[in-house]
Amino acid sequence: MTDSTRSRKERLATHLRKSILTLELMPGSDLDEVRLSEQFALSRTPLREVFRDLAGEGYLSHRANRGVRVSELSHTTLRAFFQAAPMIYSAVLQLAALNATAAQIDALKEVQARFLQALKSGSVAERSLANYRFHEITGEMSGNLYLLPSMQRLLIDHARIGMTFYRPQTQEMSNNLGTASSHHDAIIEAIESRNGEAAGRLAMEHWQLSRSQIESFVMPDGLDAQLGLYSEKKSA
Repeated sequence: MTDSTRSRKERLATHLRKSILTLELMPGSDLDEVRLSEQFALSRTPLREVFRDLAGEGYLSHRANRGVRVSELSHTTLRAFFQAAPMIYSAVLQLAALNATAAQIDALKEVQARFLQALKSGSVAERSLANYRFHEITGEMSGNLYLLPSMQRLLIDHARIGMTFYRPQTQEMSNNLGTASSHHDAIIEAIESRNGEAAGRLAMEHWQLSRSQIESFVMPDGLDAQLGLYSEKKSA
């Protein structure tokens, strides 16, 4: 493979990841292979290699004899997401506090600065992508080969369904953005001080902050009702 082809493949992969995370490409939508091939000057083989790699990461899904589409956000996906997210985030941050390198901590601080700037004057997509990268780095900090793939897959859907969080429609929602930023600062402090217990606690607080707003958009009847956690209460 030539350097030129490799570069075009990387540009296509970056383009697709960003488009999927920011909902420019909606969940379940089909990819226009002809257009992408022309846009990025890639033949069928390298194009399909990019699709295969992104499918492995969780961005895309293959359908037999029906092409490639963006991974869906089905009821089953959302149910699994809300069940797993708090456990994975807590475990990741606890391990991040134990294993983070100085370079990773510096990178986390740089992303937090970008996140703050995005909150002040950036677009919804810029806010969401900065938050995505913040948590992606914490996953890298964990250094756990079992957790990291789950964390990476989780972040794809969190970025997509969390786009509502970064488009505040009430004063309370706007205030929550400031609280989210404060959580990031506290998470950095906990990791830098190697305080795994504090990092795990902050993970839960940070999750709860976004959970209620996200569920109000994607699950109007309420998360607990969707998960069947309070069926007895609902029938009483």
